[in-house]
Amino acid sequence: MSVTPIRRVRHGDDRRVSPIFLGIAAVMAVSGWAVWHQFAANRGFAVFLFVVSGWVVSLCLHEYAHARTALHSGDISIGAKGYLTLNPLKYTHALLSVVLPVLFVIMGGIGLPGGAVFIERGRIRGRWRHSLISAAGPLTNVLFAAVLMLPFALGAADEWPLEFLAALAFLALLQVSAAILNLLPIPGLDGYGIVEPWLSYGIRRQVEPMAQFGLLAVFGLLWIPSVGMAFFDFIDTVMGWFQVPAGAADAGYRLFRFWNNQG
Repeated sequence: MSVTPIRRVRHGDDRRVSPIFLGIAAVMAVSGWAVWHQFAANRGFAVFLFVVSGWVVSLCLHEYAHARTALHSGDISIGAKGYLTLNPLKYTHALLSVVLPVLFVIMGGIGLPGGAVFIERGRIRGRWRHSLISAAGPLTNVLFAAVLMLPFALGAADEWPLEFLAALAFLALLQVSAAILNLLPIPGLDGYGIVEPWLSYGIRRQVEPMAQFGLLAVFGLLWIPSVGMAFFDFIDTVMGWFQVPAGAADAGYRLFRFWNNQG
């Protein structure tokens, strides 16, 4: 009888922060510095790099929060899958988790949530733990948004460069929109994952086939003018709680689309 050898992983290797993530974070820091000091010849391109890299960083943190919560809830397979390294290439659906959300930002300035990491739910006991795993991701977006808007709330942003403030506001808008959308109880989104453990088995079976279409359905609804307007009005209200000036995020979005500012 042959025995398949088990690959040994050195202690800590499955939790060491990925150089890919560190590189993305470095792009965010350098481009943010360039926007702050108005260093780049094309300031819109610097804003673009700052927002996209910041958005990808938030996506990595979102997925990491799911994975870390799952690990402490009983899924010990998380580490071996590389989810704790913050490497976006390790996620189950890199296309859904990173590529499509970035495209949605470029196309419509919407922080649409991506796919989640693969969690072995059978290892986890207790409905509250299942709900907490699903909630951990969007709560990370909430925290990220609060940090980005904190300078506005504290009045410290009054002396900051306007272009940097606009970029900060637009990135905050993406976090707020991602949190709101992801908390909707729609199959395929984390909001449904929060309530799913409390539903009957029959309802879960009926809803399960719709999960693959939930994200696209939300995106389609947002393209309806009345729905999209109501959605962004609510986001403006939330950002107003933090004293973010009206129009700041719109200014950031215009800078972000640097290809429209040529000539």
